This record gives sequence, structure tokens and C-alpha cells, in this order.
Amino acid sequence: MSADLSLYIDSSSLLKMLWQEPESTAVRDAVAAEARVVVSSLTELETEVQLRAQWLGGAYTKKRYETYRVKLESLKRLEPFAFQDLPGGVFRRAIQQHVSEAKFHCRSLDRLHLAAMGELGVRRLLTNDHKQAATARSFGYEVLLPAEE
Repeated sequence: MSADLSLYIDSSSLLKMLWQEPESTAVRDAVAAEARVVVSSLTELETEVQLRAQWLGGAYTKKRYETYRVKLESLKRLEPFAFQDLPGGVFRRAIQQHVSEAKFHCRSLDRLHLAAMGELGVRRLLTNDHKQAATARSFGYEVLLPAEE
């Protein structure tokens, strides 16, 4: 499948697939409309970290944490999701993007998501992070930002 038709999902959106937040319905609708949604190993890691942090922070029980983890794992077997590992070059690309983009500040993990998109050949991003969205747009990426819809 052509990478230009794919949509990259970051953890701010993937988490909304797992639990209910104000933008969850919009995220689910956006995903349902896609033929291929790329979940990088970075997105998967960040999602796992957030799930555990919420459990350890007392936001929910261990049983609920385990339920969310099972739900995340089940996405690997569902269309339109395509889980993909990232090559080591993603870090060099992130550095190059950071140095070349003086207009927008972007946090390190968000910068890595944008570099991951470049490494995976994906030009469309689903995020709920306004700063990351602005930086992605500066690189010419198409951005779906459910919080704006």
C-alpha cells in the first residue's frame, strides 16, 4: 500500500482509542475512515508508559490497567492498524528536523514522532497535540486534529 495514503497516529490519539476522553469519538471516527493507520514502536511505547503511569498514579485499578493493555494488544490484529518498528535513523532525522526548523519549538518525543513519519514515509498525522500539529504542518504534513473539529 502506498505510504502517502497512510495515517500516522501518535500516543495522544491512540490513548483516546483505549479510554474515553472528549475527543475519543472524533479519533475513532477518523481511524474508521482510514485504509491504513500506522502505529510506530514509539507510539506503542509512549502509550504503554502512559497506561502504567495512570495505574501507578491511582487513576484506575490494576485490573483496568490490564484491560487497557489487552485492548492495545488487540489493535495489532485489527484493520486498519499497522504496527511498525522504527529504524535507528529516526534519531538522526529528528536532530536534522530540529536544527532546520527554527520557527516552532517541539518537545523531544513529539519531534521523534515527526521523524518517525519521515522514516516510515507517512505524510499524514492524527494527533491531539496542538504544538506537534503546528510543527508537522510546518514540514508540509497533513494534520488531523480532532480537538479542532
